[in-house]
Amino acid sequence: MRLNRAGIAGGIFHLALGLAWVFGAGPPGPAWLLVAWFVAVALVGSFIPGAANQISLTRAHLAAPALAYSLAPGRLGLIAVVVAIAGLSDLVDGTIARRLARPSSLGGALDPVVDGVFMGAVALGLAAGGAFPPWLALVVVTRYLVPVLAGGVLIALGRQPELRHTLTGQVSTTLILILLGGISLFRGLDQDSSGLVSAGEVVISISTAATFAHLAWASRRPVAAPEPG
Repeated sequence: MRLNRAGIAGGIFHLALGLAWVFGAGPPGPAWLLVAWFVAVALVGSFIPGAANQISLTRAHLAAPALAYSLAPGRLGLIAVVVAIAGLSDLVDGTIARRLARPSSLGGALDPVVDGVFMGAVALGLAAGGAFPPWLALVVVTRYLVPVLAGGVLIALGRQPELRHTLTGQVSTTLILILLGGISLFRGLDQDSSGLVSAGEVVISISTAATFAHLAWASRRPVAAPEPG
Protein backbone atom coordinates (compact mmCIF):
# COMPACT_ATOMS: atom_id res chain seq x y z
CA MET A 1 0.00 0.00 0.00
CA ARG A 2 1.08 3.57 -0.59
CA LEU A 3 -0.11 7.08 0.08
CA ASN A 4 -3.29 7.86 -1.81
CA ARG A 5 -5.71 10.75 -2.20
CA ALA A 6 -8.64 9.17 -0.35
CA GLY A 7 -6.39 8.08 2.50
CA ILE A 8 -4.80 11.49 2.93
CA ALA A 9 -8.16 13.29 2.74
CA GLY A 10 -9.72 10.86 5.22
CA GLY A 11 -6.76 11.18 7.57
CA ILE A 12 -6.91 14.98 7.55
CA PHE A 13 -10.69 14.94 8.10
CA HIS A 14 -10.55 12.49 11.01
CA LEU A 15 -7.55 14.22 12.56
CA ALA A 16 -9.28 17.62 12.40
CA LEU A 17 -12.38 16.21 14.10
CA GLY A 18 -10.26 14.49 16.73
CA LEU A 19 -8.30 17.64 17.56
CA ALA A 20 -11.51 19.68 17.69
CA TRP A 21 -12.93 17.18 20.18
CA VAL A 22 -9.80 17.12 22.36
CA PHE A 23 -9.36 20.90 22.60
CA GLY A 24 -13.03 21.86 22.31
CA ALA A 25 -14.78 19.33 24.54
CA GLY A 26 -12.03 18.96 27.12
CA PRO A 27 -12.46 15.18 27.50
CA PRO A 28 -11.05 13.26 30.47
CA GLY A 29 -7.59 11.79 30.10
CA PRO A 30 -4.21 13.13 28.97
CA ALA A 31 -4.71 15.35 25.91
CA TRP A 32 -1.33 14.40 24.45
CA LEU A 33 -2.21 10.70 24.52
CA LEU A 34 -5.54 11.27 22.77
CA VAL A 35 -3.87 13.45 20.14
CA ALA A 36 -1.16 10.81 19.63
CA TRP A 37 -3.85 8.18 18.97
CA PHE A 38 -5.62 10.34 16.37
CA VAL A 39 -2.32 11.13 14.65
CA ALA A 40 -1.28 7.46 14.58
CA VAL A 41 -4.60 6.27 13.12
CA ALA A 42 -4.59 9.11 10.57
CA LEU A 43 -1.06 8.18 9.45
CA VAL A 44 -2.01 4.53 9.01
CA GLY A 45 -5.22 5.51 7.26
CA SER A 46 -3.37 7.65 4.73
CA PHE A 47 -2.06 4.42 3.19
CA ILE A 48 -5.50 2.79 2.98
CA PRO A 49 -7.43 3.49 -0.24
CA GLY A 50 -11.16 3.85 -0.74
CA ALA A 51 -13.89 6.05 0.71
CA ALA A 52 -15.63 3.07 2.34
CA ASN A 53 -12.44 2.05 4.11
CA GLN A 54 -11.97 5.58 5.42
CA ILE A 55 -15.45 5.44 6.93
CA SER A 56 -14.54 2.10 8.51
CA LEU A 57 -11.52 3.80 10.11
CA THR A 58 -13.93 6.12 11.91
CA ARG A 59 -14.43 3.31 14.44
CA ALA A 60 -10.70 3.16 15.13
CA HIS A 61 -10.65 6.91 15.80
CA LEU A 62 -13.73 6.60 18.04
CA ALA A 63 -11.88 4.13 20.26
CA ALA A 64 -10.17 7.10 21.96
CA PRO A 65 -13.33 8.92 23.10
CA ALA A 66 -14.98 5.60 23.96
CA LEU A 67 -12.14 4.64 26.28
CA ALA A 68 -11.82 8.15 27.75
CA TYR A 69 -15.51 8.42 28.61
CA SER A 70 -15.80 4.86 29.90
CA LEU A 71 -13.13 5.57 32.52
CA ALA A 72 -14.71 8.82 33.72
CA PRO A 73 -17.52 8.74 36.30
CA GLY A 74 -20.61 10.54 35.08
CA ARG A 75 -19.63 10.32 31.40
CA LEU A 76 -20.98 6.85 30.60
CA GLY A 77 -24.02 8.26 28.81
CA LEU A 78 -21.69 9.79 26.23
CA ILE A 79 -20.36 6.35 25.34
CA ALA A 80 -23.83 5.44 24.10
CA VAL A 81 -23.58 8.36 21.66
CA VAL A 82 -20.13 7.21 20.54
CA VAL A 83 -21.40 3.64 20.08
CA ALA A 84 -24.32 4.93 18.00
CA ILE A 85 -21.94 6.83 15.70
CA ALA A 86 -19.74 3.74 15.39
CA GLY A 87 -22.77 1.63 14.49
CA LEU A 88 -23.79 4.16 11.85
CA SER A 89 -20.31 4.05 10.30
CA ASP A 90 -20.57 0.25 10.15
CA LEU A 91 -23.76 0.55 8.10
CA VAL A 92 -22.52 3.33 5.85
CA ASP A 93 -19.16 1.83 4.84
CA GLY A 94 -20.74 -1.33 3.42
CA THR A 95 -23.43 0.68 1.63
CA ILE A 96 -20.84 2.93 -0.02
CA ALA A 97 -18.72 -0.05 -1.08
CA ARG A 98 -21.73 -1.70 -2.72
CA ARG A 99 -22.91 1.53 -4.37
CA LEU A 100 -19.46 2.03 -5.86
CA ALA A 101 -19.35 -1.68 -6.80
CA ARG A 102 -15.95 -1.88 -5.14
CA PRO A 103 -16.16 -4.26 -2.20
CA SER A 104 -12.58 -5.40 -1.62
CA SER A 105 -10.58 -7.95 0.29
CA LEU A 106 -8.87 -5.06 2.07
CA GLY A 107 -12.23 -3.79 3.29
CA GLY A 108 -13.21 -7.27 4.43
CA ALA A 109 -9.98 -7.55 6.41
CA LEU A 110 -10.14 -4.01 7.79
CA ASP A 111 -13.64 -4.29 9.26
CA PRO A 112 -12.89 -6.88 11.99
CA VAL A 113 -9.70 -5.02 12.93
CA VAL A 114 -11.39 -1.65 13.49
CA ASP A 115 -14.40 -3.35 15.09
CA GLY A 116 -12.05 -5.09 17.50
CA VAL A 117 -10.19 -1.89 18.35
CA PHE A 118 -13.42 -0.01 19.04
CA MET A 119 -15.33 -2.77 20.86
CA GLY A 120 -12.25 -3.68 22.87
CA ALA A 121 -11.79 -0.08 23.99
CA VAL A 122 -15.41 0.17 25.11
CA ALA A 123 -15.50 -3.20 26.87
CA LEU A 124 -12.14 -2.81 28.63
CA GLY A 125 -12.97 0.75 29.67
CA LEU A 126 -16.33 -0.29 31.12
CA ALA A 127 -14.67 -3.20 32.91
CA ALA A 128 -12.00 -0.92 34.39
CA GLY A 129 -14.77 1.38 35.61
CA GLY A 130 -16.68 -1.50 37.22
CA ALA A 131 -19.66 -1.37 34.83
CA PHE A 132 -18.82 -4.58 32.96
CA PRO A 133 -17.42 -7.98 34.02
CA PRO A 134 -13.68 -8.17 33.23
CA TRP A 135 -13.97 -11.74 31.94
CA LEU A 136 -16.69 -10.66 29.49
CA ALA A 137 -14.51 -7.78 28.29
CA LEU A 138 -11.84 -10.36 27.46
CA VAL A 139 -14.46 -12.38 25.55
CA VAL A 140 -15.25 -9.28 23.48
CA VAL A 141 -11.55 -8.69 22.73
CA THR A 142 -11.05 -12.37 21.87
CA ARG A 143 -14.14 -12.31 19.62
CA TYR A 144 -12.30 -9.98 17.22
CA LEU A 145 -8.70 -10.96 17.87
CA VAL A 146 -9.11 -14.66 17.02
CA PRO A 147 -10.55 -14.15 13.49
CA VAL A 148 -7.78 -11.67 12.67
CA LEU A 149 -5.09 -14.05 13.91
CA ALA A 150 -6.73 -17.01 12.15
CA GLY A 151 -6.79 -15.08 8.88
CA GLY A 152 -3.11 -14.24 9.30
CA VAL A 153 -2.25 -17.90 9.92
CA LEU A 154 -4.17 -19.02 6.82
CA ILE A 155 -2.36 -16.45 4.69
CA ALA A 156 0.98 -17.57 6.15
CA LEU A 157 0.09 -21.15 5.18
CA GLY A 158 -0.55 -20.07 1.61
CA ARG A 159 -4.34 -20.18 1.82
CA GLN A 160 -6.39 -17.17 0.86
CA PRO A 161 -9.25 -16.82 3.39
CA GLU A 162 -12.63 -15.59 2.20
CA LEU A 163 -12.70 -12.07 3.56
CA ARG A 164 -16.37 -11.18 3.72
CA HIS A 165 -19.06 -10.55 6.28
CA THR A 166 -20.80 -13.65 7.64
CA LEU A 167 -24.23 -13.84 9.22
CA THR A 168 -22.84 -14.95 12.59
CA GLY A 169 -20.24 -12.20 12.56
CA GLN A 170 -22.75 -9.49 11.67
CA VAL A 171 -25.23 -10.67 14.30
CA SER A 172 -22.49 -10.88 16.93
CA THR A 173 -21.20 -7.38 16.21
CA THR A 174 -24.71 -5.90 16.22
CA LEU A 175 -25.59 -7.54 19.54
CA ILE A 176 -22.34 -6.42 21.17
CA LEU A 177 -22.88 -2.84 19.96
CA ILE A 178 -26.43 -2.77 21.30
CA LEU A 179 -25.51 -4.27 24.67
CA LEU A 180 -22.44 -2.11 25.26
CA GLY A 181 -24.35 1.02 24.22
CA GLY A 182 -27.34 0.06 26.37
CA ILE A 183 -25.23 -0.63 29.46
CA SER A 184 -23.43 2.68 29.01
CA LEU A 185 -26.71 4.56 28.58
CA PHE A 186 -28.33 2.94 31.63
CA ARG A 187 -25.30 3.65 33.82
CA GLY A 188 -25.08 7.19 32.47
CA LEU A 189 -28.72 7.77 33.46
CA ASP A 190 -28.14 6.19 36.90
CA GLN A 191 -30.41 3.28 36.04
CA ASP A 192 -29.90 -0.35 37.02
CA SER A 193 -28.03 -2.05 34.17
CA SER A 194 -27.68 -5.46 35.86
CA GLY A 195 -30.32 -6.98 33.58
CA LEU A 196 -28.44 -5.89 30.47
CA VAL A 197 -25.16 -7.11 31.93
CA SER A 198 -26.70 -10.52 32.66
CA ALA A 199 -28.11 -10.64 29.13
CA GLY A 200 -24.69 -9.70 27.79
CA GLU A 201 -23.03 -12.53 29.66
CA VAL A 202 -25.28 -15.00 27.85
CA VAL A 203 -25.73 -13.36 24.46
CA ILE A 204 -22.13 -12.24 23.90
CA SER A 205 -20.76 -15.63 24.96
CA ILE A 206 -23.15 -17.56 22.69
CA SER A 207 -22.72 -15.27 19.69
CA THR A 208 -18.93 -15.39 20.07
CA ALA A 209 -18.98 -19.20 20.23
CA ALA A 210 -21.19 -19.27 17.12
CA THR A 211 -18.79 -16.95 15.29
CA PHE A 212 -15.82 -19.16 16.16
CA ALA A 213 -17.71 -22.29 15.10
CA HIS A 214 -18.54 -20.67 11.77
CA LEU A 215 -14.91 -19.60 11.36
CA ALA A 216 -13.66 -23.13 12.10
CA TRP A 217 -16.13 -24.63 9.62
CA ALA A 218 -15.21 -22.15 6.89
CA SER A 219 -11.48 -22.79 7.39
CA ARG A 220 -12.03 -26.50 6.66
CA ARG A 221 -13.23 -25.82 3.14
CA PRO A 222 -10.56 -26.03 0.46
CA VAL A 223 -9.70 -22.71 -1.10
CA ALA A 224 -9.10 -22.70 -4.81
CA ALA A 225 -5.60 -21.68 -5.83
CA PRO A 226 -5.43 -18.51 -7.89
CA GLU A 227 -5.02 -19.00 -11.61
CA PRO A 228 -1.60 -18.04 -12.96
CA GLY A 229 -1.25 -14.83 -14.86
